[in-house]
Amino acid sequence: MLTVLLDGIAYGMLLFILACGLSVTLGLMNFVNLAHGAFAMAGGYVTVVLVNGYGVPFLLCLPIAFLVAAAIGLLLERTLYRRLYGANHLDQVLFSIGLVFMAMAGVDYFMGARQQLITLPDFLRGQFHLAEGASIGVYRLFIIVICAVLAVVLQLILSRTRFGSRLRAAVDDGEVARGLGINVGTVFAMTFAVGSGLAGLGGALGIEVLGLDPSFPIRFMIYFLIVVVVGGTSSIAGPFLASLILGIGDVAGKYYIPGFGSFMIYTMMVVILVLRPHGLFATRGTS
Repeated sequence: MLTVLLDGIAYGMLLFILACGLSVTLGLMNFVNLAHGAFAMAGGYVTVVLVNGYGVPFLLCLPIAFLVAAAIGLLLERTLYRRLYGANHLDQVLFSIGLVFMAMAGVDYFMGARQQLITLPDFLRGQFHLAEGASIGVYRLFIIVICAVLAVVLQLILSRTRFGSRLRAAVDDGEVARGLGINVGTVFAMTFAVGSGLAGLGGALGIEVLGLDPSFPIRFMIYFLIVVVVGGTSSIAGPFLASLILGIGDVAGKYYIPGFGSFMIYTMMVVILVLRPHGLFATRGTS
């Protein structure tokens, strides 16, 4: 039981890092970016190329994956995404879906359709044994620690720093924010870049757990959306709690009731949204 719980927490933490960037762009910037998984895929493939092709240490690849995905996100935000901030959500969805299929086709052409694997360093392999015969993989424990630290840092940045207050001001009323001297374009660009970078970091961390192939953005798009919808988009705490609940439920369902396990996450989503239609932490009227 404890092993299943810890595996579920690790899975949930990974979902959070992958989805929190979408939560920020959708909730704070009001932009429906369904291409979010493509940035995660970019981080994953950067890690695969560096580890397998050039022998770069795995831990060094993690910040590189973040920076590469953030740079791609910043470039696309400055050249393409910014033109659609004022567009309706349907236009945003169609645009970002188009980017997803272009990214998938490009990766399939250059990297092939096969599943990608990496060799983890020795200190991240094996099992960490706990009380009562329970154990957790060292790598999953590593994911829990890294993602927990990132969740705390993100919450502090959004709630306690000048950048977080500027972002909220820019979202609430861009004209007033500009009148106060806030460079709204720069704030949005930096926010988008950080969200894309976090997706890239999640893609790098998730290679061993989730797998990596050109279908990754489509395969996990629904999971990202479920986390954001269930958690709400008004804070980081909502998607974080939603990721944990859904991760634990999904792993437990597949372990204890394999025949129904694949539907567990959808069942939990329906139940939670029936009880909390606006998300776990959203206030009434927030979508």
